[in-house]
Amino acid sequence: MDNSRQPDDRTGAAGSATAPDAADAAVYSWILEHHRLDPAVIAAQLGLEPDEAAASVGRLTALRLVFPDRRDPAAGYAVAPEAAMAELAAPVEARIRREQEELAERHAQLVGFFPHYQRGGRAAGGDGIDVIDSLQEVRAALDRASDGCRSEVLASQPGGGSRVPEAMQEALGRDRALLERGVRMRTLYHHTARFNGPSQAYVEAASQLGGEYRTAHELFGRIIVFDRELAFVPASDGSWGAVAIRQKWLVAYLCEIFEQSWSCARPFSAAAEEGLEQVSQEIDRTILRLLAAGLKDETIARRLGMSLRTARRHIADIMVQLDAESRFQAGVAAARAGRLDDE
Repeated sequence: MDNSRQPDDRTGAAGSATAPDAADAAVYSWILEHHRLDPAVIAAQLGLEPDEAAASVGRLTALRLVFPDRRDPAAGYAVAPEAAMAELAAPVEARIRREQEELAERHAQLVGFFPHYQRGGRAAGGDGIDVIDSLQEVRAALDRASDGCRSEVLASQPGGGSRVPEAMQEALGRDRALLERGVRMRTLYHHTARFNGPSQAYVEAASQLGGEYRTAHELFGRIIVFDRELAFVPASDGSWGAVAIRQKWLVAYLCEIFEQSWSCARPFSAAAEEGLEQVSQEIDRTILRLLAAGLKDETIARRLGMSLRTARRHIADIMVQLDAESRFQAGVAAARAGRLDDE
């Protein structure tokens, strides 16, 4: 007979009641009535193997349902399940209280540093502008702003062709919490996001929750604005830092730039209806204009939110189509063919 059963083998989902093992239930009832813990006696009375009876007594003891008599090890008693729960919960609750006290103490210590941090931020960036140096602090600041957001989020997210599934899944979780609170969310991506599988899946899922998404061939940069009161933009030194802006005139200006780009962008959901070929043609026209302006490959790739390799492949294809040997020739040929004009 198998004596290897453990209490967690019979445990269901957290918070749900599960029927006890038949042997354990019988042993518990017998001890409750006879006040004895001798496995040999229990086995004889209940028709169990001695090892099975001993294992059952051990499990009941671990669950604080039975206790030995200090004066007579063979004697014992059983208690109500409520008493056993209280016995098991006591050390856990004590540990939680200690951790809560420790957390409150740490919180009290850290709160005293906020005025110093805010003064330092103002000194670095001026009134209403805080410089955030580390990625960890940026994430914490964004989480706080997201949790406190009441009505609207505006976001411009360049580089839509390079997103990974894990990052998009994490973003979907945060956005779901906002959308379920009734917050309106509008996000701009580069056209290249339409060709990125994770971006497509994310936009489809978030759109069903109420999010709004559009794409453009060029974006003014990365920005997130909460309730038109707080804006985050990347640090200009190429680090993982950011600048948090609360200066109302500057935030209003950034929102106006967003609205202008939004009005010219195409709904993301329209990609399949319009056809990806039309989007690709718009990207090629933009590349031609940037080439004619004398911009380098690296700058073109960044402006269009694509990798340098992809940008160079587009450029090479365009020059073949125009039968051009140089970028200057490509610009002249494109202008003559009307390919620099928007359709």
